[in-house]
Amino acid sequence: MTPEQSALGKPVDYRDQYDPALLFAIERAPGREAIGMNGPLPFFGVDIWNAYELSWLTPRGKPQIALATVMVPADSPCIVESKSFKLYLGSFSQTSVFSPDELKDRIKKDVSAICGAPVQVKLTLPHEFGKLTLDELSGVDLDRLDLETSVYVPDSSLLIAAFDEAPVTETLVSNLLKSNCPVTGQPDWGSVQIHYAGPQIDQASLLRYIVSYRLHTGFHEQCVERIFIDIMRKCKPVKLAVYARYTRRGGLDINPFRTNFPLPLPDNDRTARQ
Repeated sequence: MTPEQSALGKPVDYRDQYDPALLFAIERAPGREAIGMNGPLPFFGVDIWNAYELSWLTPRGKPQIALATVMVPADSPCIVESKSFKLYLGSFSQTSVFSPDELKDRIKKDVSAICGAPVQVKLTLPHEFGKLTLDELSGVDLDRLDLETSVYVPDSSLLIAAFDEAPVTETLVSNLLKSNCPVTGQPDWGSVQIHYAGPQIDQASLLRYIVSYRLHTGFHEQCVERIFIDIMRKCKPVKLAVYARYTRRGGLDINPFRTNFPLPLPDNDRTARQ
């Protein structure tokens, strides 16, 4: 099926009976080739999806709810288009499922098949909701800078690093990441954390670069990978990790993480805007 033949960007009838055929895959390769990524991946990582509108029925007809976290490896051939994922999860709403474990296994099987790689799935049930916490991305706040900018399409030439000075290790954060969905044109709002070791990156140049995504059209995963590649090429860090947390749309938030050195997976704490 091509995007033109799918439900992407079109009004649809919401189905309430389980239908894995609703899932729509988008290949990662074209987006990566567009930014010059050929051959082995220069990073590893994961896309962390959180779903807040999951419900199903017990065999006796009683509704159940849970939060779902789905972790898709960055080396999977495909991603799931977010609207199709919303429709797929919604198809459980009038579907009888024997247990939360059965539901988790179904989601894992279906999403793994559409992505072309094994995914991890976790369900948080209502009695665990109180354990969930809010937290903000840690690091030096780039947004404190009072600067002038007028570039709103990605421009890696904005990035500047001090190659003639001693290398540093630091973590920088901005809440001013914004791009636009290539399917619907709706805005995608996010926060981004950049941890690196190498030539010191000029903070004002990095903030201008992040802001330059403001009119850009791209999927969350592609934007994070482009940020990673541009920083590697222009600033030449020895180590680099890029983590973005996007606000939810359609009951889903997507949080891509890319790194070229071993790091623990992010803790997946929700930010205030999510």
